[in-house]
Amino acid sequence: MGDAPQVARSTAEERRAYVQKRFPCIADCDMCGFCASYHGRDPETAYADYIAETAEFLEVSLRYRR
Repeated sequence: MGDAPQVARSTAEERRAYVQKRFPCIADCDMCGFCASYHGRDPETAYADYIAETAEFLEVSLRYRR
């Protein structure tokens, strides 16, 4: 998977598609762990600021790093 689209050079639809492709829901929460990594949020909700142009992908990712 390539780098996340930069906010200034992409549309909200492109950023949403990137998040959905990068963190696909496999409908098996015990095996996946994405939602647990984002404190009970699905990745699209966790990256809402990125999708809405208020933060870059890396900024949002760093919020959940622990």
